[in-house]
Amino acid sequence: MTDATGRTTFRQVLAEPVFRVLFWTRALAIGADTLRTVALSVLVFTVTGSAFLGALTFGISFLPQVIGGVVIGALPDIVRPRVLIVTGYALEACGATTLGLVDLPVWASLLLVAAIGCLAPVFNGTAGRLTADSLSGDAFVLGRSLFQLAISAAQVLGLAAGGVAVATVGAQHALLVAAGCHLVSALGARLLLPDLPAPGRTAEQSLVGRSWRVNRALLGDPTVRRLLLVMWLPAAFVTGADSLLVPFAAVRGFPAGSAGYLLACVPVGMMLGNFVVARLLSAAARERLVPVLVVVLGVPLLGFAFPLGVVALGALLTVAGFGFGYGLGVQRPFRDAIPHESRGQAFGLMSTGLMTLQGVGPALFGLATEVVPVGVTMALGGVATVLTAVWIRVSDTETVSQCENAGSRSTADSR
Repeated sequence: MTDATGRTTFRQVLAEPVFRVLFWTRALAIGADTLRTVALSVLVFTVTGSAFLGALTFGISFLPQVIGGVVIGALPDIVRPRVLIVTGYALEACGATTLGLVDLPVWASLLLVAAIGCLAPVFNGTAGRLTADSLSGDAFVLGRSLFQLAISAAQVLGLAAGGVAVATVGAQHALLVAAGCHLVSALGARLLLPDLPAPGRTAEQSLVGRSWRVNRALLGDPTVRRLLLVMWLPAAFVTGADSLLVPFAAVRGFPAGSAGYLLACVPVGMMLGNFVVARLLSAAARERLVPVLVVVLGVPLLGFAFPLGVVALGALLTVAGFGFGYGLGVQRPFRDAIPHESRGQAFGLMSTGLMTLQGVGPALFGLATEVVPVGVTMALGGVATVLTAVWIRVSDTETVSQCENAGSRSTADSR
């Protein structure tokens, strides 16, 4: 999958039939998720008048994912992938339909979203495994990049569509629109994805037992554990800081709508970063520049400790979003480090950690604002991200040194 210059292209990656179907169905589903979240948040706030409950709606599906990752995380490696993909989209459609048609209490609505969130690691792991099985080498990294581009674009479009849909047809009908999008994704996956066999069905252990055993093995592997932390920590710190943009804009007295503008700058930067890092950098350069891009992710947040204007802060957030391209430098080493028979669970574990920490981060940063000003708290998130980049660089050096020492010992032994 290379062009005349020897580089893999996005067009060639999308030419792979399995990945192409997986890509467009997931992109549509992510947009539908965002639309559902916006509509439900508006509905909850309208009913309760509680800003806290309205905000809680945005993160209610994150934390429960750790339950699914621990208890049923092995499903992607023992069940046919099309069954899991179609089931995931269908459950999302049923959930959004229920929210749109049934007058549930707020607690029941949030519980329903949380329950579906528990299953997210299974569906994310299945998508990760299918991508790793259908694409190899640099094509795999570009495939993961396309997913990130789709997520960023779908979030921006979903937020915009959510606002338009709620204003036009109301929050409950907007939930039905989200359900329809999920249903289209389910039908597309059912009709167009091949019914591939189960990757590794086994009766050696119960589902829970296997899920627990494989998670322990993955986290017990120093290389896999390090790569997971490289993926998780920078994103957690920056997401925690970004979660304070609404109160930050209010404290600074910015014009109405400023928080929405600032929130949109991050995914715009993510799209730019993913495109540039995936398309213009070689595989070796992506992996070498991971700590540099993590610094790019964290340094702009330092600006929130200073009295800058909305436009300047938006520019800083766009630059920070660009730094999220660091994740592409982790994808190939992670794919190579995990056992083939547990690929699905490994990618599910990566997703579980990202989502869980993105649920914990806002809570911790919110608590920090009780002690220090909100702008300083956001800047501290940038400091923590930069310190993580230093750790990544130091651990890279130690890994290279260990490999060189092992090579020297092997050469000496052969003599």
